Amino acid sequence: MKKLLMALAACVALTAQADTGPSPDTEPENDSDLPPWADEQIEPLHDSVSRWVETTSRRIDGFFGTTDALSIENDSYLRISQGWRWKEGQAFRQDLGARFRLDLPTTEERLRLVIESDAEETQGTLAEQDRQLVDERPSGVESLRIGLNRLSRRDKTEQWNTQVGAGIRVRLPLAPYARVITQRLWTLGDGPWQLESDNRLSWFNKDGYSTRTRWDVGRPIDENRHLRFISNLQWREQVDTLEASQAVELNRRIDRRRAIRYSAVVLGESASSPAIEDTYLQTRYRRDLHRGILFLDVAPALHFPREADREPRWALDLRLEMYFRREIDRVRL
Repeated sequence: MKKLLMALAACVALTAQADTGPSPDTEPENDSDLPPWADEQIEPLHDSVSRWVETTSRRIDGFFGTTDALSIENDSYLRISQGWRWKEGQAFRQDLGARFRLDLPTTEERLRLVIESDAEETQGTLAEQDRQLVDERPSGVESLRIGLNRLSRRDKTEQWNTQVGAGIRVRLPLAPYARVITQRLWTLGDGPWQLESDNRLSWFNKDGYSTRTRWDVGRPIDENRHLRFISNLQWREQVDTLEASQAVELNRRIDRRRAIRYSAVVLGESASSPAIEDTYLQTRYRRDLHRGILFLDVAPALHFPREADREPRWALDLRLEMYFRREIDRVRL
């Protein structure tokens, strides 16, 4: 009971933080929480790396595609993240991750070069994916993968959009992988509800086959709040167990620099003898620390795992992310 009250207190504290400051329609006076000396150190580095990311992607795109590569919108970016995780009864964990995506929008086949250290298929069970901001698996050069995705030009609101990709892990011996992703988005009737489907079939040389389907139905409540019901099913050859999760999320955009999410999640597994492995409540607060390039996530959670006989267990995730990209969409936190 005491831990439940502490969880409610943490949620109230984050909500109070969310309720202070300018409204979503008010432009903040300052778009950075960093002192001037930190700004002077970060901005030149960010501009230099972002320029390299954009120039590299446009040159490769121009080689394979057309001269439009010099002017067309490009979604290439580099993301560096540092995460920390504490969970009651377990050792403190931290992780340094990177994801590098080169977009080639003018190539005839619409290619995307992806260099990643955090492929979704390698992030473990649904429980491990859902209840952490930190990737607890090894990162660095040994986990880097380089691949090429062929993107479909189909509009997923009208028909199924399919992506096909393949690549290798850079560490010797080279380990190939392949994946197929299909996506579809429906508007339910004439109302505000939308249903999105995201499905993935993958093969990794080390881990074997895996498949996952995700169904997300939601609607906006007003201009700044969005309600979602998310269902996941996953099977991995390595463990040969069917996993499932059901989440309810209320997302709120506070202003251009802050957002908060309240979640209630149930995780289960096994089709022959289904069991609920964990149930938890989580509040995730996200803040733009510096001009749309540096973000902080704070996510306290209260778990009721089966392995602990449903006794409440605290967890806290912290993560810093820096994006290197020439044009930043400030609205999407």
